[in-house]
Amino acid sequence: MSGLKLFRTDTTKSGVTEVMPRLAEVEADVQRFVEAHMEMLLGVRFLASEYGTGPVHGGRIDSLGLDENGSPVIVEYKRGVDAGVINQGLFYLSWLVDHRAEFERLVRDRLGTSVAAQVLWSSPRLICVAGDFTRYDVHAVREHRHSIDLVRYRLFGRDLFGLETVASAVGGGRVPGEGRVRRQGGAKRAGRGVEAGPAELVGLVEAVDEALLGLGGEVSRVQRKTYRAYQRLRNFACVCPPQRSKLLIYLKADPKEVDLVPGFTRDVTGLGHHGTGDLEVQLRTLWDVERAEDLFRASYAAAWGTVARGGRQLA
Repeated sequence: MSGLKLFRTDTTKSGVTEVMPRLAEVEADVQRFVEAHMEMLLGVRFLASEYGTGPVHGGRIDSLGLDENGSPVIVEYKRGVDAGVINQGLFYLSWLVDHRAEFERLVRDRLGTSVAAQVLWSSPRLICVAGDFTRYDVHAVREHRHSIDLVRYRLFGRDLFGLETVASAVGGGRVPGEGRVRRQGGAKRAGRGVEAGPAELVGLVEAVDEALLGLGGEVSRVQRKTYRAYQRLRNFACVCPPQRSKLLIYLKADPKEVDLVPGFTRDVTGLGHHGTGDLEVQLRTLWDVERAEDLFRASYAAAWGTVARGGRQLA
């Protein structure tokens, strides 16, 4: 990975040994590992591998999935650098949009009728996982009107697998109450659901929006009817419409690593709620937003990059 160095503590004179990064032997090793752990690594529920697009189109999609907010996802893999990965993925993305009914049948078969009814077609996504990308790839992603994530992988030793987001772009049309919006300075807010509520909480919603978008230049907002997700490859925060006197936010920060404060933070692991995340934060004042900023950063960091340990040796 470009700037990440990984060290293992040991009994040598220096006390540490660097774990050198490397690429997989073959592309299929990367695909198998990501598919086996897709929800943990990418925040995407796995649906199908090597999905055929029929005799006319004549292609095979590496992986199909559904993300945390219900958006269809195509994942394409390359062992190293491949100048064609983005165009190949966009080719399949075009096919996917033209075959919505087929995809929804697949979702219904794998995940059930209720999940299939909530597919968010306003923003299908392409995730490219590769050994690296060129500066031309990064520029091309930002010029396209599609939701694309470029993700660099590395293997460390025999049992560590790292992912790093290189670039993200947000595209797609919007439907009323739902959609995906890129951060834009001074842009009008996405959707109305989260901002509807008591007038005294509107300023609180705007302060939270500014704080979450300020964590990174490529944070995107995905508006659903019951929450607004803030995303950097994976969701890191979900904001629910204001209640009578408070605003509820759900974060990906680990509740077990947080000093929970009654009336401010709560562990909701295993409890049903809108959006994603096991840490509930209750905001009532602008001071609460300041108190929550460290939690926002911790949740954002959890979605920024991933190093996973393989259950068995990685090739």
